[in-house]
Amino acid sequence: MRILYLDCFSGISGDMTLGALVDAGADRAYIEEELTKIKLEPYMLEWKRVVKRGISALKLDVILDPQHPPKHHRHYSEIVQVIQQAGFNERVTALSLAIFEKIGIAEAKIHGIPVEKVHFHEVGAIDSIVDIVGVALAIDSLQVERIFASPVPLGSGTIHIDHGIYPVPAPATLEMMRGLPIASTNYSLEMTTPTGAGIISGIVDEFSKSFPPMIVDTIGYGAGTRDLPNQPNVLRVVVGKVDPYIGKWQVSHEHLAHEHGHGHTHDDHHHHQHEHSHTHPHHT
Repeated sequence: MRILYLDCFSGISGDMTLGALVDAGADRAYIEEELTKIKLEPYMLEWKRVVKRGISALKLDVILDPQHPPKHHRHYSEIVQVIQQAGFNERVTALSLAIFEKIGIAEAKIHGIPVEKVHFHEVGAIDSIVDIVGVALAIDSLQVERIFASPVPLGSGTIHIDHGIYPVPAPATLEMMRGLPIASTNYSLEMTTPTGAGIISGIVDEFSKSFPPMIVDTIGYGAGTRDLPNQPNVLRVVVGKVDPYIGKWQVSHEHLAHEHGHGHTHDDHHHHQHEHSHTHPHHT
């Protein structure tokens, strides 16, 4: 069974998740192609490699066309309709709607309005739709069958939004994390966004403080926007498989000499494991 572990040591947001999943091998061309099925104001996805406190990570930005700014708020019911009519496969549609539903219900409760009336502000609407549907497409592309996550640090302090100065975590973020494990943090800033909380509450099957028993296949790092003083502001995702015979896993080290492409020659085969225990920086 293919599994995904979201290692949220610096919190989670929509763009961090999508960046990390693509870094872990989700098919970027497939994601971008499928996203065109959603009819939105023109936007561009900008992918760039950045270094966050020594970790090379993929940063995703949704860039809007200044000539065609988004015209209006989008209501929850309209977004649901747009996703349902886009013609994605069942899994992508189900994952996208599960995330949006958690956000919609939480916002409706906070504002004291029916869920259909919840609206996503202009830019936020396009950002959220692209991030959320993009994450669903990435998970589909990676053929992940079960999703695990670590406890999630939310942050603290205050944030300036349309409604004024709000506490962190934003009320909707905290609402979505009810019944789910959160982690403490020393930073007085927002570490988990409402979209990040929607991903966690909408699609995670199981929480685990440490990695679940698994055979690790690929690892990806997705960058957040800001820099944290003492730690890399990245989301780490790990894709691998759970095997009923995990206790009896056989390892062949033949591939190690070739895998990293650094041209190592090993005279003594017994040292393969040791020599590869440090992480290689990505060269781009």
